[in-house]
Amino acid sequence: MTGPGVMAMNGSPDEAKARLDQWADGLSAKAAKYESVARQTEGLRLSATSVSNFVKVTVRADGSVTDLEFGPKARTVPMPELATLILDTMRRAQAGIAGRVGDVLAAELGDEDPQTRELMLAELRGRFPDPDDEPQEPESDTAQEDDAAQDEEPW
Repeated sequence: MTGPGVMAMNGSPDEAKARLDQWADGLSAKAAKYESVARQTEGLRLSATSVSNFVKVTVRADGSVTDLEFGPKARTVPMPELATLILDTMRRAQAGIAGRVGDVLAAELGDEDPQTRELMLAELRGRFPDPDDEPQEPESDTAQEDDAAQDEEPW
């Protein structure tokens, strides 16, 4: 990779200094944009609500849960189903992370650094896939036996 130093040597010392200053200013501007992206994504919150309004989950851009709310009829749902509702709703909230971070990147960076942006978004899509796109694994007999054994154990 050639940097500004090689190009800066082709001319007077004043021209070289001006090119280096311009290059440094460009780096500073890019760093400021990425700092703004970091601040904005830190403040992102995404929520999803279960179909029957039993559960609402809010997550940060890193996928961590910041809030979990139960609707008034959540008490009527059997615990195993409620656990599944919570996890499914959390995954739906997380599935929106890549899109929202992509919006922030587009607003702050425009057409700059498309490779970096795509790498970041691909990583987020991998961590937080759309729940409808996830392959469903059939439950094995061993898993059912484990569940039955755990039902007998008080915790």
